[in-house]
Amino acid sequence: MQDLTKRQTLKSSGKKNNKTSRRRFLRQTGKIVAGSVLAGAIGARAYAGENNTIKIALVGCGGRGRGAAANALQTKGPTKLVAVVDVFEDRVANAVKGASRSFNKVDEPKKVDVPEDRQFVGFDGYRKAIDLVSPGGVVILATPPTFRPMHLEYAVKKGCNVFMEKSFAVDAPGIRRVLKAGKEAEKKNLKIAGGLKMRHYVPLEQAVEQLHKGLIGDLITCWAYREHASVGLGGKRAGASEMAHQIANYSCFTWLNGSFILDWLIHNLDVCCWCKDAWPVSAQGQGGRQVRTKPDQLFDHYAVEYSFPDGTRLFAQGRHMNNCWGFFGDVIHGTRGSVVLGEGVPQPRIFKGHRQKAEDVIWRYEGKRWNAFEHEHDLLFDAIRNNKPYNETERSAYAAMTGILGRMAAESGQMVTWEQAIASNLELAPGLDDYTMASDPPVKPDANGNYPVAMPGQTKVL
Repeated sequence: MQDLTKRQTLKSSGKKNNKTSRRRFLRQTGKIVAGSVLAGAIGARAYAGENNTIKIALVGCGGRGRGAAANALQTKGPTKLVAVVDVFEDRVANAVKGASRSFNKVDEPKKVDVPEDRQFVGFDGYRKAIDLVSPGGVVILATPPTFRPMHLEYAVKKGCNVFMEKSFAVDAPGIRRVLKAGKEAEKKNLKIAGGLKMRHYVPLEQAVEQLHKGLIGDLITCWAYREHASVGLGGKRAGASEMAHQIANYSCFTWLNGSFILDWLIHNLDVCCWCKDAWPVSAQGQGGRQVRTKPDQLFDHYAVEYSFPDGTRLFAQGRHMNNCWGFFGDVIHGTRGSVVLGEGVPQPRIFKGHRQKAEDVIWRYEGKRWNAFEHEHDLLFDAIRNNKPYNETERSAYAAMTGILGRMAAESGQMVTWEQAIASNLELAPGLDDYTMASDPPVKPDANGNYPVAMPGQTKVL
């Protein structure tokens, strides 16, 4: 248990900020250290091209992908979007059209230059897009998270810097691929940012700093919540294949998004673990479909209890049901007070008691407003331009593994340890690397149009 605690210590930023991590990084990048003067001389050319313009490829043109591309194009210094890819042609066209309208200004250099021959459609398009910006460019990975491991592997192989949206993977084999790619990226001095935006939300950073200084004493309980209205399921497009239908509704299919507790609670699970400065060692929980009648795989509620190495607990609660109590955030109790913070809480507040009364506030953020989406890209592009160490792969993967552990516990009804979960060889989408839009998805509807749904006590997760 002691070794696990050491191995799973969190980092609060993209920089390695402890001496052991810095020494490990320097050992793994010995060539860069040995040639630091040369690296400084060629850094701008290696990462941004001769004219200092950083080329960007967008892989996944949904709402978050388009948003991430906009964030990247607004960073300091010249940038240019040169390639986009998605499995849906209309999304590709809309992404290029929207970005061009927003960023190509009269009498200014074009920031979006994506002619038709650099607009790719299909499962293999990510390779073509990454090839166009490698080495040294930036690829934004924003497809459903099941595809993240193989996309990240290829980007690192080709020498690309990466911004990867959460949730990074949907099962343990995927997590292991992400971790391996992250180590390869570190050896190559590539910059990898993970889309856990709350890690770069300055008010939250400052609140966590206060907790780590001991403002409310030892942390004894953590509560992560995401309670809101029901999640929709889109109808099947005319002529669409079953694969296309499921990808278009990826939030409703476990093999694509990893479940509600992973893909939607990941920020607040991560914030609790960040506050505790530890990852869980086990989990048990429950969940199911109580009111949901949509033909998909979604549980409409999860309740998972995690245990930390010191014996304290994190309780995660997720529900998407109409006409129910709602809350989006984290509540954490310490021996001398409590805090309300996390995604969904723009103004973190620390209290001297456990009841979170307004008159008991002892700390609140009082600085300027921050856009976490933008700030995480600012940090990545600054690291690229100035050749700073920047690799968020490990903590991103462990945050996703926390959600996967919770899903495994709830769907099986069993107590599952971290070691069991991360060693699991169960793949939600076997053979994913060879899928095409003509492939059968790993889950299909039965004769009544219903999809397989996990059954606690019956479903096997190990």
